[in-house]
Amino acid sequence: MSVRRLATRKLGTAALVIATGITAAFALTTQLDKASAQMNEVAGAVISDTNETSIPEGFRKWVFIGAPLTPNGLNDGAAGFPEFHHVYIEPGAFAEYLRTGEFPEGTTIVKELVLLKEGHHEDGSRNEASGRGFYADSFAGIDMMVKDTARFAETDGWGFFNFGHHAPPYAETAAAAPAEACAGCHTAAATYDMVFTEFYPILERP
Repeated sequence: MSVRRLATRKLGTAALVIATGITAAFALTTQLDKASAQMNEVAGAVISDTNETSIPEGFRKWVFIGAPLTPNGLNDGAAGFPEFHHVYIEPGAFAEYLRTGEFPEGTTIVKELVLLKEGHHEDGSRNEASGRGFYADSFAGIDMMVKDTARFAETDGWGFFNFGHHAPPYAETAAAAPAEACAGCHTAAATYDMVFTEFYPILERP
């Protein structure tokens, strides 16, 4: 075999290897782009034509944004919500919020109430290995808000749902609550777009 033919064959092999590598890299990039798009896709609650919905399956695996607490012991024994508020946001909506600073359509935020363990002191706190404080006990209710600016224009673009303030099992479905039930408070006091973002450092506006 001549030197020229051998060199040509080697160049052809090298070109094939490079082309194969480029194709593989392109395919991997495409797969990563698709995976990223799927992760960022908003997949919140589904609202029916009658403005009813159900609790999204697996919401406790969503992004946990915080757990505010307003116990009875610090509110003259009459707190509106004396439980921990375990609050979750759907991951796709959270990713979009971090990217744009806006809650996209379909954003779903779930608040699960969690009772406190019985206290040792008058304010309801108790002594544990980590110190005196308030400690979670058991689940005690579900509230949820869903952004749909067209459907819920009368409540500033969000629908509010209550599935019961009691131990599980919760109600299978719930209808959108009237403005005076939940939306009124959010309209009057929420930090940004009906959400109390100031209480959740993870939602700091970009």
